[in-house]
Amino acid sequence: MNDPGTAAAVAETADHAAWVRAAARNNAEWCDAVCRAHGLRGDFGDDAWASPRRTPPLYPDAVTLTERLGASAGAGAAADLLARIDTASPGCSVKDSFACLDLAPAGFEVLFEAQWIHRPAQAPTSVPAFPRPLAHPLEWDVITEPGDLSAWAAAWGAEPGGCGPFRPELLADDATHFLRARPTGTGTGTNILAGAIAPLSGGGELVGLSNVFTAPEAATAGIEPRDTWAGCVSAVTARWPGLPVVGYESGADLEAATANGFRPVGPLRVWWMPYGRMRTMGAQG
Repeated sequence: MNDPGTAAAVAETADHAAWVRAAARNNAEWCDAVCRAHGLRGDFGDDAWASPRRTPPLYPDAVTLTERLGASAGAGAAADLLARIDTASPGCSVKDSFACLDLAPAGFEVLFEAQWIHRPAQAPTSVPAFPRPLAHPLEWDVITEPGDLSAWAAAWGAEPGGCGPFRPELLADDATHFLRARPTGTGTGTNILAGAIAPLSGGGELVGLSNVFTAPEAATAGIEPRDTWAGCVSAVTARWPGLPVVGYESGADLEAATANGFRPVGPLRVWWMPYGRMRTMGAQG
C-alpha cells in the first residue's frame, strides 16, 4: 500500500521543480529583454538561455532552464554551455538555476546563492501592507517616461545621472513593468522610496519580481523590506489579478517575501569568472 505521506512529498517535490523551471524561464526572458535593450541578442535553447556577447553589468551570460545539465550529464554538457558564451571577457557569469553545475574546473567561483520563490495566485498576505504607522502613506504605480526611469534607477542605486543597466527601450517592452512607491500625492517621479521590476512571461500567465528595493530614505517613513514586499504584492495582484508570482531572493528579502505569501521552491547558484582565471574544462567520466 502506498504511503500517503510519501506520495504527498513526491507531489510537493514535483510541484516545486515545476515552479523552479517557470521562475528560471521568467528570469531568462527578463535577462534577454535587458540584453535586447543594449543591442545584444541572446539565444534560447532547450537547456539554457545564453548570450554569445558579454551582457550588461549585473546580468548573467547564461541562465540554465533544466536540471539535465547537472553533474549526471558529465562535464561535456557544462562545456557545451560555456562554449555558447564569452568566457574570455572579464566578469562572465552563469545563473545555475538548479544549483547542480560544477563550473570550478573551468575557473569559475560561486558568486552567491539564493532561493527561487513562488507565490500562488490566491495566496493570502500574511501581514497587511505597511502595518506600522508611516510618516507618509505610499502609493504604487508603473512608470512610463524615460525621465521617471532615471529617477527610479537613482533610488535603486544607480550612479548619479545614469540608469544603470536599465535602458529607456525597456519601457516599450510590453512584458516589462517598473513599479515605484512614492508618498501619496507627490505626483512626480522623485522621492521614490521603494520599487521593483515585474516582467511577465508564459504568454502573460506569470509575473516575476526582480530588483525589489527599499531606498535608504524609506527608513524615515518606517518602511522596511517586509513593507516593500507587501506593497509589491498589493500592486501586482491589483494589476494582474489571479496570476502566480515568482522570483528569487536571499537574506532579509527572502524573509520579507515569505512573510507575504511566498514560499521557497528550490536553490540557485550564480557562478562568476574572476578576472584572468579562465581554464579549459577537461573531459571527465
